[in-house]
Amino acid sequence: MKKLIIATLLVSGLAGVMTETATAQNDSTSNAKEKKLEVSIGGYSFKKAQRIKQDSLKRVEANKGRFIGGITFTRLDLGFSKLIDNGSFNLSPENEFLSYRGIKTSTISFDVLQFGYRFNPHFKVYLAGGFDWTLIRLRKNITIQEGTRDLTFVAETTNFSKNRFSNSYVHIPLNFELRSKENDNGKRFYFVFGPELSFLLNGKVKQVSDKHGKVKHKDDYNFQPFRYGGTVRLGYGGIGLFTKYYFNDMFDSPAQKGLKNMSVGITFGMN
Repeated sequence: MKKLIIATLLVSGLAGVMTETATAQNDSTSNAKEKKLEVSIGGYSFKKAQRIKQDSLKRVEANKGRFIGGITFTRLDLGFSKLIDNGSFNLSPENEFLSYRGIKTSTISFDVLQFGYRFNPHFKVYLAGGFDWTLIRLRKNITIQEGTRDLTFVAETTNFSKNRFSNSYVHIPLNFELRSKENDNGKRFYFVFGPELSFLLNGKVKQVSDKHGKVKHKDDYNFQPFRYGGTVRLGYGGIGLFTKYYFNDMFDSPAQKGLKNMSVGITFGMN
């Protein structure tokens, strides 16, 4: 019995050794075949050459100019608006009735269309279209009057918890965009600038009080029917900072001559 057990162990061990040797030989042969298949002229592997070729094609494709455009939702601007009265942030006596709460006077805008041309990975030009709102939170208990030739108001005895004077425009910016090379995270820096044209949709007064509840009035309120200005953006990845300044007067009203509007804030969706 002992001899039989020992013989069995010896045979099993020998068989294991022979199996490992055969496996090693097969692996060696397989590796040799793979290496042989990968070897090409100049000592480069076929796979490596293929990768280099694909990368080169991608670089060539990226450097080609191409048209861009379509429906989008991008460049969402959220910020604060400031009134500039003939170069000053302080309102003149003629415009004191427009005194506003700075922290609650805001702007919001976004683009829904864009069409342009990307010359290379670092520069593109595009014409966009979207909407823009300026929301002025008035301090005083007044009501801006509708349907008047000039911007006028009536003082109220009612205490308003909210007295908001706003406008909405369709805007058409022409943007020139400079972009850095992408980093390892696939992000880049952006510098965007260009002129902007806007067309008035409407003006609006929204008042909230205990006496009258919520009241809304719509009119053009002598806001400029057409305005023009410029925008600058600086960003990284999908977020950035913006500033807008409008060169013509905010109102088509002689008493408000020289009263302009600017805004600053954060942009989401730079790329």
